[in-house]
Amino acid sequence: MGNENKGDCRVSTAIVLPSLDPDSKFLKVVEGLIGAGFQHIVIVNDGSSAERRHFFDEAARYPACTVLTHEVNRGKGRALKTAFSCVRERFPELDGVITIDGDGQHLTEDIVACGDRMLALSDSVVLGCRDFSLPGIPPRSVAGNRTTSRFFRILFGIRLSDTQTGLRAIPARWLEPFCEIEGERFEYETNMLLYMKRLGIPFVEQPIATVYDPEDYSSHYNAVKDSWRIFKVMLRFMTTGSGFRFAVSALLSWALDNGLYMLGLSLLAPGLGTVAASAASQTGARVLSSLFNFNVNDRFVFRRQGSFWRALGRYYCLCVPQALISLGLLTALVRYLELSSPALAAGIKIIVETVLFIISYFIQKKWVFQKK
Repeated sequence: MGNENKGDCRVSTAIVLPSLDPDSKFLKVVEGLIGAGFQHIVIVNDGSSAERRHFFDEAARYPACTVLTHEVNRGKGRALKTAFSCVRERFPELDGVITIDGDGQHLTEDIVACGDRMLALSDSVVLGCRDFSLPGIPPRSVAGNRTTSRFFRILFGIRLSDTQTGLRAIPARWLEPFCEIEGERFEYETNMLLYMKRLGIPFVEQPIATVYDPEDYSSHYNAVKDSWRIFKVMLRFMTTGSGFRFAVSALLSWALDNGLYMLGLSLLAPGLGTVAASAASQTGARVLSSLFNFNVNDRFVFRRQGSFWRALGRYYCLCVPQALISLGLLTALVRYLELSSPALAAGIKIIVETVLFIISYFIQKKWVFQKK
């Protein structure tokens, strides 16, 4: 970007501060930022009521502040994207933005620390993360954050200690793709974290102080409602990502495998006998369905970028042992549990295949169809 003060985030980045119906704490936050030396503060009035608009008028008197207005409430996600677009258009020389909340929960020294670290790393998003293991943090907040953090890790392989932080330092190069991420309200911040993984945007965590206002917190935070809101966003993301496509591919391959088996059995049984026809049909069906599964995964699920033959070889290095492990586990469990009911055996098969399916997904994603 060529900014001579690139090492100081107070000069070379813009603070992004969306707000709806602020109180006196809002002006204290703005004045604290100006006192600390921040020269660019982009504030978005997201449809605040008439009696609260004087806070924005007072902030606009400071030369460092740019106040944007949504005439009606459009949501935090839209407010953030409005600010990002403004920075790209009016301040193209800046190296990035730092998003904060206007309730005073983000200390100035933590804001500076996140901004300076972002500048030092150049292309990584820096997330200001609170330590939820400290004493005095509301139990609902601890439970909600731990739940969503586990979902992020298990479902998407994203390790985050604070999934709901509003303090984020974002390099300028990522503002354009962030403006295109869907979500108009609070779900946008969750989508941002998920799309960083999908788009290959690097990120790091920066420890920050954990500050709570008991009265404000009790009136705004609902552990069940807020966790469910985040979970719905993750579920929607899964249905458009590789996990959902992988499940569809597996279902189609399973249907093809069974259909070919039944067709082969009906055609070959009269001449070869049931046992021989079953073995031949099973082998042929598995070969053809596995080739179908590989090509669907290759082109539509993981969208391979490397060598076709290497991916094919790795696929069968996984596929063959997986089939043998499935057969061995199922046989061993049926014998060990002394199951005589076909229904119970079928239930065990479903459990075994489900576990192997999940393991196979991550192996194919990380190794078979490994991206460059």
